[in-house]
Amino acid sequence: MNVRKTLNTAMMLGLLGTTAVAGTIAAVAQAVTEGPVPTTALITITSRHDEQLDPTMLKLKVNRHDSPITAVTPLVPAHAQVAILLDDGLRSSFGLQVKELEEFINALPPGTSAMVGYMQNGTVRSEGFTKNHEALIQQLRIPLSIAGVSASPYFSLSTLVKQWPSNEPGPRLVLMLTNGVDPYNGSTSILNQDSPYVQTAQEDAQRAGVAVYSIYYPDARMRRGSFSGQNYLAQVAEATGGISFNQGTIPPVTIKPYLDEFRKQMLESYSVSFQVNASAEKQNSLTQIKISTTQPGVKIIAPEGVHPGVTN
Repeated sequence: MNVRKTLNTAMMLGLLGTTAVAGTIAAVAQAVTEGPVPTTALITITSRHDEQLDPTMLKLKVNRHDSPITAVTPLVPAHAQVAILLDDGLRSSFGLQVKELEEFINALPPGTSAMVGYMQNGTVRSEGFTKNHEALIQQLRIPLSIAGVSASPYFSLSTLVKQWPSNEPGPRLVLMLTNGVDPYNGSTSILNQDSPYVQTAQEDAQRAGVAVYSIYYPDARMRRGSFSGQNYLAQVAEATGGISFNQGTIPPVTIKPYLDEFRKQMLESYSVSFQVNASAEKQNSLTQIKISTTQPGVKIIAPEGVHPGVTN
């Protein structure tokens, strides 16, 4: 890939992103009014014997109170948007996994809009979303493998979800490949799991209606904080309705099983519609939700919070 083109593209995305964020804030401010507004949450299911979801058995609580569900719609792959974020600090052995990523992208359902982005210094270097999967494969490369080059993957996640294109509504999913360590938290000890930057990133993702999945992969020469990074990735996934994959602190020999599981989960996702009371005085606040099911053998994976009026 042409380095100058990549840098220029990143700079353009940053400028466009500022405009997009301003436009999104203005649109939300205009859309959010007093009273109930239509809202959606992306959920996925896991089941023991590949049972199909029975929507009539879903239960919804909004701010801990029972609330009616107005619609349950299976995810349509042609409407989905998938962002693949690669930490540019991943150790060089990740080069062995690039072929598996190529196969994963090539196997995405036709019409799925996807992007590949490299996390650097709290930003995302990307050429944007496309439905041309062959062109997307050409954007894959071996990470720079410089320890800490991502700064914090959570800065990059916040940047991406805030600048997510709003002209293509539909289910939004992120797949992060990173060690998950937040070096700006002051400590990488497993006992220190209270990072404001991780909290901000997960709330930004919730406001944008983005489900965050992740695959743990060690950074170059950075071993301290592995457990901390895994816990942070699990925290963000749980808060946004995603899943965090790992096999301990060692790099996986292959990421194909995780990629296959992510694709399976994507195809078993549903958009749940309901009403949420919005307040003009609290336009950026999140509403707590809990979606569960009484269906035997089925487990629901759902976000813990949504922004009133978000209908991806």
